[in-house]
Amino acid sequence: MLEIRFHGRGGQGAVTSAELIATAAINKGKYAQAFPSFGPERRGAPVVAFCRVDDKRILARAKVYEPDVVVILDSGLLKLIDPVEGLKPNGILIINSKKSYEEIMNECHFSCRVGIVNADQIAREELGRVIVNTTMLGAVMRATGLLEVEDMREPMLARFGPKLGEKNMKALERAYNELVLKE
Repeated sequence: MLEIRFHGRGGQGAVTSAELIATAAINKGKYAQAFPSFGPERRGAPVVAFCRVDDKRILARAKVYEPDVVVILDSGLLKLIDPVEGLKPNGILIINSKKSYEEIMNECHFSCRVGIVNADQIAREELGRVIVNTTMLGAVMRATGLLEVEDMREPMLARFGPKLGEKNMKALERAYNELVLKE
């Protein structure tokens, strides 16, 4: 089973990201679940969303405490949370940041695999606004190999319609190609 934890801020689409991966996985014949964890937070407050994908039925219904992958939609959260808390030994941390891989590692000294992509810039250029949730899915697809980029098209078009869905797919594809992931 692959377990993913998304950290974002209210309004950034962490929940939507988890749901889109789950939908794409189900469309491929896998079992999946996606759910948020938040209270009365408002737009901009930290939120967490979870996704599980497996080839067999998923019986767990709790939060993901030991994820295989952690996705950070807003690098400002790195100062507020411990992004690698509970991350499995071979886990992957994927961060949206304009900083280089080297800058992030010099500041944070993560011992896990780390992927960096400037999803803000990609979203700005492809979508015309900085909403990075669908962009970051490209980085997740590349880092995990869970699904192919094209597997995301149907859920994306269903969620956003043809015009916006295609723009989101272009942003996703760019993040897939621009992710810097080192061992």
